[in-house]
Amino acid sequence: MENTKRKLLTVREAAALIDGLSAYSLLQMCNSGQLAYFKSGNRVLITKENLFQAVFGTEKNEKVQDDN
Repeated sequence: MENTKRKLLTVREAAALIDGLSAYSLLQMCNSGQLAYFKSGNRVLITKENLFQAVFGTEKNEKVQDDN
């Protein structure tokens, strides 16, 4: 069986990955349903995949084609 363990990021860690995105904005995205998340007690946890999908519409490692 392949190891499919995913790292969960706190809201602050996720916000630090993208310039111009605040922890508050991420919480708003979670509350509005734009960003999938997990709760552990009072902590909001986000996967990198969900973060990049919600913000950019693609996963981090997916190449975006340029129509030029």
